[in-house]
Amino acid sequence: MIVLIAVATHIAGVGWSSDSVKMLAVEKCTEDRRALQNGTQKLKILLFGGTGQLGFDLYPELAVLGDVIVPGWHGIPRVDLTDARAVEQMIERAEADIVVNAAAYTAVDKAESDQAVAHAVNAVAPGVMARQVNKSGGVLFHYSTDYVFDGAGQLPHLEEEQPRPLNVYGLTKRGGEIAIQKELARHYIFRTSWVYSPHGKNFPKTMIELARERDSLNIVCDQFGVPTHTRLLAGATAHVIRGLSAGPSNWGLYHLTASGETNWHAFAKYVLEVAAAEGLISRVPHLKAISSAQYPQIAKRPQNSRLSNSKFQNVFGLVLPHWTVEAGHFVQTLAMIKK
Repeated sequence: MIVLIAVATHIAGVGWSSDSVKMLAVEKCTEDRRALQNGTQKLKILLFGGTGQLGFDLYPELAVLGDVIVPGWHGIPRVDLTDARAVEQMIERAEADIVVNAAAYTAVDKAESDQAVAHAVNAVAPGVMARQVNKSGGVLFHYSTDYVFDGAGQLPHLEEEQPRPLNVYGLTKRGGEIAIQKELARHYIFRTSWVYSPHGKNFPKTMIELARERDSLNIVCDQFGVPTHTRLLAGATAHVIRGLSAGPSNWGLYHLTASGETNWHAFAKYVLEVAAAEGLISRVPHLKAISSAQYPQIAKRPQNSRLSNSKFQNVFGLVLPHWTVEAGHFVQTLAMIKK
């Protein structure tokens, strides 16, 4: 078994543009890529969603493995995922061995009133990708969500459980899973949960920002899940890609999260305590635990978002770290960026 610890290269600095960071990531990966390939044919990888928080961490991991094409970067035109023909044409032109779809409509509450766009991006586009990848003979990697479940029970959900989404976002993401499974055998669907990163907007970053402004915060304590750093997702994805040439491939759907479990209140408490120790905030504000009923939201959330990652660990020979390890690294990265 391989222990997944440091799974992505993070390069950041005060005042650097995102393009500068991307270029440095390319340079950082060049030597490793040459050593890995060592005269073999390079992989061509098409990455959708390269400008998002998951895409930011995926890029340096994928760049070690081959040539990465990212719509919207370095003169490559952006792709409107609501335009099926545009998606098809990008895949046709890229002629990629592997297509990685890290793009999604993730505004959970907004999706309730923006159903057509959410459906086009989360349900239709993945099916279009799968159909086109099937024609080209490639492999598709796609990311889904804990929100395909209704949150019943207290045990971690298994892959074979029947999904029952509670909201439009979860329904559209489930639609994407079904479309891929219908169109393409050579796929990996990784369901994950409570995703966060030093890049972009997410729960722990919001908590740190609010902690600087307020003396007290109300945090929901009756929704349980597994916070998962994008660097874990990126590193695990690269590990699976490396294994494609090693023998029979275990295509299919997997739950890919950090290990352990927590709730939003405990997650916030841990992040803020580390943030205070790292000097990102001057003190930890009072954190009041509240129920979901006390914090009404437009879209209903599942109370049990726990996902069992045992299948992934067993099949791919990885030991996935506890969520606190990744959360600690996240805060340390923010502290490094600030310096």
